[in-house]
Amino acid sequence: MATVVKGRVPAGEFALYETLTADPDIECEIERIVETGDDVVMPLVWLRGSDAERYEAALADDPSVGDPTLLSDLDTESLYRMEWIADIQLVLQMLTGVEATILDAYGADGWWYLRVLYPTRESLSETYDFCDENGLTFEVETIREMDGNPVGRHGLTEKQYEALRLATEQGYFSVPRETDVSTLADELGISHQALSERLRRAQRVLAEDTILMGTRSDE
Repeated sequence: MATVVKGRVPAGEFALYETLTADPDIECEIERIVETGDDVVMPLVWLRGSDAERYEAALADDPSVGDPTLLSDLDTESLYRMEWIADIQLVLQMLTGVEATILDAYGADGWWYLRVLYPTRESLSETYDFCDENGLTFEVETIREMDGNPVGRHGLTEKQYEALRLATEQGYFSVPRETDVSTLADELGISHQALSERLRRAQRVLAEDTILMGTRSDE
């Protein structure tokens, strides 16, 4: 059964450690990771918290990075394409050893926070074994079984998922709204207040597990 795992890795055991420690305000978020087949990983990386000049200076001094190329320089963040050439044993094991998919990766405050989709629970065990054998750290915070449906991917309960699905399908989140909470509550057979609370909790779960991924631990 496919499993979504949320965990963290010490920045010192991962790529971009020198960049993250060069300026305590710098944060990294991975847009996409591509494995080239030559023990090199080519990610697209958003850097935030400073400016392009300081990012480029930090990347130039980072031994884990090769050929960083600025793709987009916005007011608050910059997007780079680069090669990761060192400290990527864990990433390579996930991508090639067990064919996992790294859904999110966020680096800040001395840690990299990962959300990884494993094809099976056994493949997660292989990552544990790999870390033990190579002196690496992967601290798992949450494990969610996909169970053949999208509910578990972001930690939603069945009721939260159903409420969000119905609200979306009937235009509750459209501008202007095409339905209201009372109508949705009647269809679900619950009170107006119960549905309002359910929708708020569901939206919070999604925001914390995606937008705020890496900035806090699950409650």
